[in-house]
Amino acid sequence: MNPDPAFWKRCRICSITWQLNTAPCTRCSLDARLRKVFASPDGSTAPELDRLRERLVQVDRPSYAITWLRKPNVQATITTLVREHPVITHDALDTMPRTKTLDHFRSMLVSVGALGFRDEGLIRLEREVDKTVAAHRLVEHQRALRGFVDWHLMRRLRGRLNGKPASLQQTQNVRAHLVAADALLHWLEGRGMSLRSCTQAAVENYLNSGPPKPKQCAAFIRWATRQRYAPSAIKAPAIRWTGPAGPHDQDARWTLARQLLHDDSLPTADRVAGLLVLLYAQTASSIHRLTTGHVTRNDDSVLISLGARPIRLPAPLDTLMLDLLAARTPRRVLQHESDWIFPGRSAGQPIYESQMLRRLRAIGVKARQGRNTTLFALAQQLPAGQLAKMLGVHISVAVAWQRASGGDWMAYAAAIAARSATSTRSPSGGTPGA
Repeated sequence: MNPDPAFWKRCRICSITWQLNTAPCTRCSLDARLRKVFASPDGSTAPELDRLRERLVQVDRPSYAITWLRKPNVQATITTLVREHPVITHDALDTMPRTKTLDHFRSMLVSVGALGFRDEGLIRLEREVDKTVAAHRLVEHQRALRGFVDWHLMRRLRGRLNGKPASLQQTQNVRAHLVAADALLHWLEGRGMSLRSCTQAAVENYLNSGPPKPKQCAAFIRWATRQRYAPSAIKAPAIRWTGPAGPHDQDARWTLARQLLHDDSLPTADRVAGLLVLLYAQTASSIHRLTTGHVTRNDDSVLISLGARPIRLPAPLDTLMLDLLAARTPRRVLQHESDWIFPGRSAGQPIYESQMLRRLRAIGVKARQGRNTTLFALAQQLPAGQLAKMLGVHISVAVAWQRASGGDWMAYAAAIAARSATSTRSPSGGTPGA
């Protein structure tokens, strides 16, 4: 309550903000600074930057945006951009040295709709492929490597993405195959051979020498023989999955899960992410892209859809999830109304998968080992069909884990039948209606 309304003044520019004097308010100061910074040498402003300015002026904390603008690396990036590129496009940004500041600025432009969305992970991978292919002397090897990546690896990957961004694991898989094929081709070139002239003995010598990514290298050799880049008589063994490797310590898994359920000193987001690994065998690539649409409330229950069949979250995980949804406000310059459960620092984007992995490790969750241990346990209790529908894994993966864990469909079906028979009996032991 103000005892003397005449004590307060208004900003002389917007006449909206109440303050102690008539000087420009923080929001108007931010607007003036942005107009100056975004203006090109001829005084004009690119429409894309003008759109970003309009959104930045509306942020909840304009002082935070002013602090961001004062950073030397931000000033240098924006100055170079407006001086050299009157029209702001992805191609224009690609001509500039890639820095974290530039990546952040690009994400802000995408967030406000000034630039269209594109999968930056795939873009970086494609550039790496171009550089790797160009490094080979033999045109034959360039064509083989290009065909393997474009028509085998990337074609399959894009078919699985269905318009969604590639996960870190997916791009790393393509990169691993690229490294393996590239190493083999360089090894052949160093010995005066090519794919077309290599022999079975040469392939075996290479595979026995401890090359990088032998499994992926064998996959490239088999592809090359099918596509007639290499003699059809050459064989490379397929290294098949033989079951889960590494320890599966269920006691350690439950100890860590109980800690995450009850330790209020840990960040809520980290607790929820860790529990999704330890209880539901989720990967960092699936967790970081969860949205509010995956979580629903049904009466007093909280459901999460990881696959085709929603799962009811137990207490206190259900409360932790609701708390996380209510408090997902990351500290960044440009706030963006996104549906990500785990929003990142880049406007409109989820937390990076690599950052999610680091945060999981910080609370003691080894994502790969934790997921394997959980899958191993669940595959012993549920049939593959239910496992696939509940957890969002492929049915072939669920079947492989069930076989590896010794899970028995018939035992599960018998237990369900026994429970059903028990539930149809009356409390006195008779049948209903008797």
